[in-house]
Amino acid sequence: MPKKKPYYPNNWQEFKNTPAEWFESITYDEFMDWKIGGWEMPTSVACMIRETNKRTGKVKEYVYQREHAARKKAKEIMRTGESEFVVCTRDQIHFMTPKWEEIDDKDP
Repeated sequence: MPKKKPYYPNNWQEFKNTPAEWFESITYDEFMDWKIGGWEMPTSVACMIRETNKRTGKVKEYVYQREHAARKKAKEIMRTGESEFVVCTRDQIHFMTPKWEEIDDKDP
């Protein structure tokens, strides 16, 4: 029988009880530039893929050191047609769906 991992308690209650004025405030634009526009990946990682199964809602993440392996995984996800996924490289982030969504071109 494998040995059970030790429990490491988290300190969420301490953060919840901390007064708001103890934290530095930033604007929405600063936050977006920092967290969304300023992501960084280690040089050992070529690509990350986050797959969300549309039927079950289950999320899986894959990290690749080589581009061709990431391309192969993306093609596999597209072929199965059950998931939408996000592909993240050092330069870009793309949201992908396995099938074209039908768009109604008629004016409302």
